[in-house]
Amino acid sequence: MVTVVAEPGDVGLATALAEAAEPTRDWLGLGRVDLTPMTLVVAADADAFGRWSGGRLPRWGAGMTLPARRLVVIRADGGDPFGTLRHELAHLALHTVVPGRVPLWFDEGYAVVAAQEHGRLAALQLNLAVAMGRVPTLRQLDADLRGASDDAAAAYALAGSAVGELQRRHPQNSLEPLLGRLRDGVGFDAAVLATTGLDLERFDEVWHRSVRRRYNLGVWAATGGAWVVLALLLGFAAAWRRHADVPRRAALDEGWTLPPDDDEMMTPDDGSMTTVTEPPETLDPPTIAR
Repeated sequence: MVTVVAEPGDVGLATALAEAAEPTRDWLGLGRVDLTPMTLVVAADADAFGRWSGGRLPRWGAGMTLPARRLVVIRADGGDPFGTLRHELAHLALHTVVPGRVPLWFDEGYAVVAAQEHGRLAALQLNLAVAMGRVPTLRQLDADLRGASDDAAAAYALAGSAVGELQRRHPQNSLEPLLGRLRDGVGFDAAVLATTGLDLERFDEVWHRSVRRRYNLGVWAATGGAWVVLALLLGFAAAWRRHADVPRRAALDEGWTLPPDDDEMMTPDDGSMTTVTEPPETLDPPTIAR
């Protein structure tokens, strides 16, 4: 059963989200998971979201899951609520199956991959900081996921790439063996070592090399970064040209003599209106300063 909590103005959205929740479905590496009972809350805005989260999450957050309470909170004004719902349900599915704690980067990365958030992973290709090789460690990634919104955008995508790397490192190209060990109560570090042959420190190094290889300056330029640079250069060139033209335009305005104003409107006897304009007697030629 899905219990819905919402303000009167958000009941329609909450009902649609509840219908889309699919309490029982297959999840990546977990198999079929029953997510009921579940309480689905629609928070109207950042203030309402902050009250539900107790201020523990950043104000830019769009969703929250409290697995122990079977609670999912979605912000009505936080972007695509249905995309946020898929992400939060992935968290709930993971913690329904896995009893122990996992690192934040794995928790968020699994949700990114399981919810098929391809847009986040694609945006990573255009992140200049990543292209320049400034990739955080997995420990630093945990802090970035709860940092400023600009840092978090890349952090979520990086977390997804780290989980993808865990999947690729297994001979079967699957997360199921890792998640199976976690379901059986094996610690996270030991589960990673058993399924990839790498301890966490070594995996961190391997993942760093993979990110630098897949998201380098060449990829950044090929996937749109070059157009960003070109647009910036064109904008700078246009601004410089306007600045350079100021003295020349001012010089062109010097030496011009304006003709006198037109004569007053004349009214013939028949009452019609006629405008009479007489040319000036003389008009000095313009003097153009160079």
